[in-house]
Amino acid sequence: MEEFTRSDTARTLGIDNTPAPAIVVNLRRLARFNELVRLELRGAPMVISSGYRCPALNRVVGGAGNSAHLNGLANDFTAPAFGTPMEICQALEKSYLQFDQLIYERAGSAIWVHLGIAAEGVAPRRQVLTIDSKGTRAGLWR
Repeated sequence: MEEFTRSDTARTLGIDNTPAPAIVVNLRRLARFNELVRLELRGAPMVISSGYRCPALNRVVGGAGNSAHLNGLANDFTAPAFGTPMEICQALEKSYLQFDQLIYERAGSAIWVHLGIAAEGVAPRRQVLTIDSKGTRAGLWR
């Protein structure tokens, strides 16, 4: 669980990023989903850079007000042993996995994969997006 709640920013600013019990349930679902992702990535370890964010932390890092991170339904990651974030996104887009959102994100020189799952009982959208200096666009763009 620590992998999803660890935040240097929260620690530095004294923000309590402890999830509520309902969010812990979502994080457990996300952890199980990540195991399927790892299989799709040939067992490559996932390096999670952001998981759950409490509202205060989400505001500080500039997260969207409706971010799936707020509900423990998304994580940002890389998997260098598999390939680049673009290669990861391409593999997951082609997979059978029922994700809600798959986003190739770039901010300056930082590049990562955002992967979100749908809330319990909600059909996953399998939405694929790119977010970069040009804005938000459907599909994968370099």
